[in-house]
Amino acid sequence: MDIKREDLLQLYYYLKLTRRLEDRVTSLYHQGKILGGAWTSNGTEAVSVGYGYALERNDIAAPYFRDMGVFLIRGISAKRIMAQYFGKKTGVTGGKEGNVHIGDLNFGVIGFPSHLADNYPVGAGAALAFKIRGEKRIAVACTGDGGTSRGDFHEGMNFAAARKLPMVFICNNNQYAYSTPLRLQMNIKDIAERALAYGIPSKIVDGNNVVEVYKAAKEAYEIARNGGGPTFIECKTMRMHGHSEHDSAKYVPRELLEAWKKKDPILNMEKYLWENSIAKKEELDGIDSRVKKEIEEAEAFTEQSPYPEPEDGLKGLYATPIAEE
Repeated sequence: MDIKREDLLQLYYYLKLTRRLEDRVTSLYHQGKILGGAWTSNGTEAVSVGYGYALERNDIAAPYFRDMGVFLIRGISAKRIMAQYFGKKTGVTGGKEGNVHIGDLNFGVIGFPSHLADNYPVGAGAALAFKIRGEKRIAVACTGDGGTSRGDFHEGMNFAAARKLPMVFICNNNQYAYSTPLRLQMNIKDIAERALAYGIPSKIVDGNNVVEVYKAAKEAYEIARNGGGPTFIECKTMRMHGHSEHDSAKYVPRELLEAWKKKDPILNMEKYLWENSIAKKEELDGIDSRVKKEIEEAEAFTEQSPYPEPEDGLKGLYATPIAEE
């Protein structure tokens, strides 16, 4: 599969934007300026950027909290995300949440709580609607390795397989379910084996290689879009921070982190772009400057944004009644 040069540069841009936004959120969290917790995707950005960029405009994504790349690619701006972390009225939830428990159906992103893999059956529901309506749209859902041990993971997979839904399941295998290593979660080598029990074809990719993730997702989406049913993609990567920014991750062996640090997804992409003569250093530096400016503007926007009014807490709790003529 050939990828256009402009798409490769966009993949790099979103990797950088995701990293810099979350790094700034992390810094602000440690300054005590963030409301609530902060969960980041440091070291695993290629997963969300790869599968998010492969989507088409009318597709639906059911991400989880390490999928910042999906939020940004689908159109939820860095300004709204930064304001979200500050609990401002201009945030995605209007100040009702203080972290990335977010979604916006205007951009095809389903909101979620932290019950990982709960978005698998929800995504399957969207895919069922597409099939019933005869639409050439697909749904994609992502969870971490820990989420694959939950019941809703298996329920969503089984339902999608039985109904042959236009659905793709992504697993961000970042090696740890909070502090539990993979070897204590399951007695199999690859999480992808779990999909085979439901008759779902699976694929294992390098989760630190955004091009590889993009290609695998794009191929799986086309299979689903054309009536071939669901696919499961396991992205092997490593979470370089703790479960969240309040977690020092002392349970992770230092030598393991050092080994994965050399596989950083941004460094991998830079090397790919240089070695294939796709972009020069000056061009990549220009993208970095653009990203830096966007994050600075997002922070300034957030500082100037108001907090919600008390009465705002009562808005949006129920479906808006349809006015009778």
